[in-house]
Amino acid sequence: MDMETKLDGFDRKILETLQEDASLTNQEVADCIGLSASPCSRRIKSLEDRGYIVRRIAVVNPKSVNLNLTALLNIRMDKHTPERFENFERKIAALPEVIECALVTGQDADYQLKVVVPDMDEYHNVLLKHITTIEGVDGVHSSFLLRQIISHKALPLKYIR
Repeated sequence: MDMETKLDGFDRKILETLQEDASLTNQEVADCIGLSASPCSRRIKSLEDRGYIVRRIAVVNPKSVNLNLTALLNIRMDKHTPERFENFERKIAALPEVIECALVTGQDADYQLKVVVPDMDEYHNVLLKHITTIEGVDGVHSSFLLRQIISHKALPLKYIR
């Protein structure tokens, strides 16, 4: 990320606006932040080029697409070698049901995954046929979301320097 160029008030407003609704047109963003369309477009492009905006996505309601079960998995690996971790990460990235994966510390786990599936039968299938078959997976602890309280919340930009 190019940290040489500091973010000013307009850049922050652009980030806040797009975090709330990435579907806005350039003109709509410009209107929201008080700039004309051309400078706004250049600023958005610059924010993308510098790595502040990674991508813009639509947030889909999981239940509307029959993804009724969300599981959080803590994965323990048998060996802490770069090859084990690279292999695990490559295989996990290929599973569409795994929507988040993080290397963690401070737990009895090496990775935390977020998995979405239609039901417990499909969770069982993904777990036994895909996740536990990855070389090096030594233990799995699963928790299931009962109710999502906060999801896809915008990042707090007050900490930008």
